[in-house]
Amino acid sequence: MATKLEVTLTRSLIGRPEDQRKTVKALGLRKIRQTVVHEDSPAIRGMVNKVSHLVSVKEA
Repeated sequence: MATKLEVTLTRSLIGRPEDQRKTVKALGLRKIRQTVVHEDSPAIRGMVNKVSHLVSVKEA
């Protein structure tokens, strides 16, 4: 069984660079405190790492 990651948007996107906004959107997040579940993969880990200051992550 593959590990899943729960990614929650914790900080606002106001004033953030466009590439960070697009990364958060690609993760499926739109509102603060919204949580999405993704399969653990190198691509998802890279996206989370890029916006780690805006999101919180825990394994599900």
